[in-house]
Amino acid sequence: MRLISALLFTSLFTCLPTYAGNIEVSHAWLRLPMPGQPVAAAYLTITSQQDATLVSASSPAAGETQIHDMRIDSAGVMHMQAIPKLNLPAHQAVSLAPGGKHIMLMNLKQTFHVGEHVPLVLDIETTEHATAHIPVDLEVREAGH
Repeated sequence: MRLISALLFTSLFTCLPTYAGNIEVSHAWLRLPMPGQPVAAAYLTITSQQDATLVSASSPAAGETQIHDMRIDSAGVMHMQAIPKLNLPAHQAVSLAPGGKHIMLMNLKQTFHVGEHVPLVLDIETTEHATAHIPVDLEVREAGH
């Protein structure tokens, strides 16, 4: 019974959004990479109370972390590219989701399993040119969950 209570508490806690000043990060998760794959995509939603910009991210689980955009062209070909920053308009939820913008963790330093948690830090610059370093807990999930 204690184990069930602990698991329930942990799952409820990880679903809670992270707040830093006027910025909220929610729905944070990492797609389970295929075995042997050295990259993984992280998804989340960021809502800022003022205009801000996601300028970088980092994780001790990866050698490099980049902000990416993915799109499918009119011929059905997928294109993915690193982007230098991501604008966060005031009072608008910006979703980083499969099939679009995401954070790519590259040169992974370990293997992951469903249910594990991976730390990520978002560097968000505000209109005052201050940078908030927001810690985020990514839950490892299978694609589609």
